[in-house]
Amino acid sequence: MTLIKSISGIRGTIGGAPGEGLSPVDIVKFTAAFATFIRRQSQHERIRLVLGRDGRISGEMVNSLVSGTLMGMGIDIIDGGLSTTPTVEMAVTDQKADGGIILTASHNPAQWNALKLLNHKGEFISAEDGAEVLALAEENAFQFADVHQLGRYSQNETFIDDHIRHILELPLVRVEAIRKRHFKVVIDCVNSTGGLALPKLLSALGVEQVDEMYCEPNGNFPHNPEPLPENLTEISKRVLKIGADVGFVVDPDVDRLAIVTEKGDMFGEEYTLVAVADYVLTHLKGNTVSNLSSSRALRDITEQHGGNYFAAAVGEVNVVNTMKEVEAVIGGEGNGGVIYPELHYGRDALVGIALFLSHLAKSEKTCSELRQTYPNYYISKNKIELSPELDVDRILEIMAEQYKGQPIHTIDGVKIEFGKEWVHLRKSNTEPIIRIYAESDSPVKARDLAEKIMLQIKQIKSS
Repeated sequence: MTLIKSISGIRGTIGGAPGEGLSPVDIVKFTAAFATFIRRQSQHERIRLVLGRDGRISGEMVNSLVSGTLMGMGIDIIDGGLSTTPTVEMAVTDQKADGGIILTASHNPAQWNALKLLNHKGEFISAEDGAEVLALAEENAFQFADVHQLGRYSQNETFIDDHIRHILELPLVRVEAIRKRHFKVVIDCVNSTGGLALPKLLSALGVEQVDEMYCEPNGNFPHNPEPLPENLTEISKRVLKIGADVGFVVDPDVDRLAIVTEKGDMFGEEYTLVAVADYVLTHLKGNTVSNLSSSRALRDITEQHGGNYFAAAVGEVNVVNTMKEVEAVIGGEGNGGVIYPELHYGRDALVGIALFLSHLAKSEKTCSELRQTYPNYYISKNKIELSPELDVDRILEIMAEQYKGQPIHTIDGVKIEFGKEWVHLRKSNTEPIIRIYAESDSPVKARDLAEKIMLQIKQIKSS
């Protein structure tokens, strides 16, 4: 069993002894701690939180525990039921709530679940706030309400519809252009809540032909739910078989978007953000942000449009903070996560689909032709396991010193640039490993660069 306590929430495998897995005891404790934190932050006498969950098997059980705990803490609940992460984020502000909790383990397998914690802006809580929640939980520093102060429970089934309405109101979402292209679209929603949201969105966008794969939100994932190429062979075949124009795949909580071209090829998870950013920057000049481990392609596109590109530390919270600092018009992460601040500050596959289809429609190109307009980069992802007693920070310092003549970023590990190539070294927060990502203009060059750096790290280890 596994239980991971982090600044943004708690996640783990269902079952096991308290403290070893995501047991009911742990769910109650962390929910009560978050409720205490929100009460300290809010100026309202009566606190309200928005709740939503993805389609995984344990969702109903976890929802019951969280709802009951919040009511026991004197918190009023607006339960959106089966929903998506970006939908719940938007519902927090729509409902003028004090915060929210999303019950989802994102792309993790079915045995996992998690509590993801939102502030009153509908954004993930900061590192500092997350540390406070963890401390409250560790100390059991919470007190339940008496019988006359229990929270109230209500349901709202309109959150997804409201989310889609907001998307349609965006000036850059071109419904008429999409309708005129008569797109045929295949979707794979991995039997989670994308199966509720994507068909509604595509219908509202004027897409008349939608071929649905795994759209029943029952939590029985038909394949590994992370939208990586090796997990998407079935939709690739389906796109080719029915002659579709494009395929869309989302993860269980619908904050990551993978795209399949009409040829059944992967558009590339790094290029979801690149394509959407290209479209946005064509109409709205400004800056962009992605994390240090994301492709250089976004920087290239941004500079072509006369904007400035900025890199943030890995993690959605860090990307959002940097986007606010530099007033970015678009940003996100290279895992298919699009953040469009005109809608809200959160990764959102639904707005990603709407903007991508608008781009594709206006371009008058096929999906594969559109992909060919972007520079080709390839990332090699690797890791080195270390013994727990090794000083990982010292190893990274030595690597930075060895390459001090190159452009170096140290806001999150060490990223070293070699012209248009780069390598990013960062330690894991949960296990003794160093992750080594390298990018170049060919898979072989990226792998060679990664292996060169890994050899140097191993030499430092043995010295």
